[in-house]
Amino acid sequence: MATIAFFDTATWEQSFVQRHIGALFGHKLHFFPESLSKKHIEKLQDVDIISLFVQSKLTAEIVRQLPKLKMVALRSTGFDNVDVIECARHGVVVCNVPAYGDNTVAEHTFGLLLSLARHIHTSFDRDKNMDFTIKDLVGFDLKKKTIGVVGGGKIGMNVAKIAHGFGMKVFVYDKMQNNFYTDILDFEYVDLERIYAESDIITLHLPYLAQTHHIIDRKAIRKMKKGVILLNAARGALIETDALLYGLESGRIAKAGLDVLEEEEFLTHPHSFDARHPKQATLLVQNRKIIEHPNVLYTPHNAFNTQEALERIETTNVENIKSFLRGKVTNQVKP
Repeated sequence: MATIAFFDTATWEQSFVQRHIGALFGHKLHFFPESLSKKHIEKLQDVDIISLFVQSKLTAEIVRQLPKLKMVALRSTGFDNVDVIECARHGVVVCNVPAYGDNTVAEHTFGLLLSLARHIHTSFDRDKNMDFTIKDLVGFDLKKKTIGVVGGGKIGMNVAKIAHGFGMKVFVYDKMQNNFYTDILDFEYVDLERIYAESDIITLHLPYLAQTHHIIDRKAIRKMKKGVILLNAARGALIETDALLYGLESGRIAKAGLDVLEEEEFLTHPHSFDARHPKQATLLVQNRKIIEHPNVLYTPHNAFNTQEALERIETTNVENIKSFLRGKVTNQVKP
């Protein structure tokens, strides 16, 4: 019998897990609606498995203080919120959900783009104030615009497919190329330099890794077509925050549709903010400026959030845990 702790859980998730792991199999389950933090360490001394969502941070300090921990079951594709190297040092297996929102995140990306292109969010705000004027609400067509997709994985391919439906010209950048898709989805693989120089819209769909950290910096923004629209529904730290502000304030970036921000948890989870940390304080101020900027549309890491995607996440998460309990590791993340 295993002891398993689940963090960031809604009521329906608890019921789902209980049905598939709990009473039937005799495992001891603990549910926490909040995110994991150091305050939980004492309560987790007997825990074999921890299941986390993106808001929870499993640091090296926490890993070292959980002697019985054997597995971390992530309910996400990204794993930058877990110290995977420290887990490996202590023999802790980390598993993720490699695919759950391929179409979901792509659809949200186009929701951001369409709202920016046609001022939908601005119109909505005016309507609520009984202002039905259309002054300054002239938009633009997506048809014949060039969209540069940075990251040609499953989400990126869904973005390319949707863009093709709008009659857009599609560029894709990815180190791994699949020419089968180029014929089916009618796009062209290009390098980042061409993405920057020719794209009217640039959208990011990369994982967050050491090599993708701040892939969009000032140097990259200076290479972009003036008046570009920048979209990010992947990870906040793909874009250097200071560079994003520079791009917006200089007009190099005309509009930004963002579902993520660098160190966004300081906004959504204030308890994680340390005012003594100068970098955190700077990022908090900069992120507030970005959200308040008139040419920015921000959704709070919500691109994944459909009922279908959530159910796919929980199904894979439960299967990862059950496989591990049977002695088989699936969807392992390695350092």
